[in-house]
Amino acid sequence: MKYSLIVDSCCDATGEILPDMNLVKVPLNLMLGEREIVDDEGLNLSDFMEDMKNCNEKIGSSAPAPYLYSQAYEQAESSFVVTLSSRLSSSYSSAILGQQMLDNENHEVYVFDSKSASAGEALLALKIREFIVAGMSRDEIIEKGEAFIKRMKTYFVLDNIDNLMKNGRLSKIKGRLINMLNIKPLLGSDGDGQIVSYANCKGTAKIIKKMVETIELSGIETSGETLVISHCNNIELATRLKMAIEESYHFKQIYVIATGGLSSLYANDKGIVMAF
Repeated sequence: MKYSLIVDSCCDATGEILPDMNLVKVPLNLMLGEREIVDDEGLNLSDFMEDMKNCNEKIGSSAPAPYLYSQAYEQAESSFVVTLSSRLSSSYSSAILGQQMLDNENHEVYVFDSKSASAGEALLALKIREFIVAGMSRDEIIEKGEAFIKRMKTYFVLDNIDNLMKNGRLSKIKGRLINMLNIKPLLGSDGDGQIVSYANCKGTAKIIKKMVETIELSGIETSGETLVISHCNNIELATRLKMAIEESYHFKQIYVIATGGLSSLYANDKGIVMAF
């Protein structure tokens, strides 16, 4: 059976990943104060980043309307959907509501809550596509996809935490202390889609060392597996991280890709995200 693979716009399937994926992307909305911007292919990321830098009001995002998902489902008899963590956004809920809006019972839809974002979503989409290409049944794809979500790890380091403070995900007191001490927090998913702090880093070398160490500490077998690194205007650090990982582990493929609109909003300039 031919499947449609649908993602929300937090999925950083960009660059070398995108051409072979045949993805249908459902856009979220980016919020700069009272201004609402659709996170689709028409977004000028450079202009958006500049506007975001100059915005002193609350910065955030809103989920796609359910009907946008419903429209995407109608394009194929069977669809798999990947959304960012339901703990961070109502995109997952919108995808489920979009499924309930379908009039035609001939459309099969399964929605994966990635319990991640950015590079993690891209990695999960790559994995599901791998299962589809391998000719697995729908039930097998669902079973293996959910199992992969449970073992997937996502970590990120932010060079600038201003947006986390502006949208209330980090207290201003803690944020000011981090800025004052010039600390770069190593954050990640707690396994259930919520953001937790794992370590504090000072300097590029320490960032790379700590991120590479997370792979060993995870206990995950890397041979034959894929790792994705997303970066927001930080190809130098992303490339150095990739090289350090290649020296110690045996991933089948390591993708280095640029963040899209929503991921750039939260990662901010120079932020980097890693998922494996």
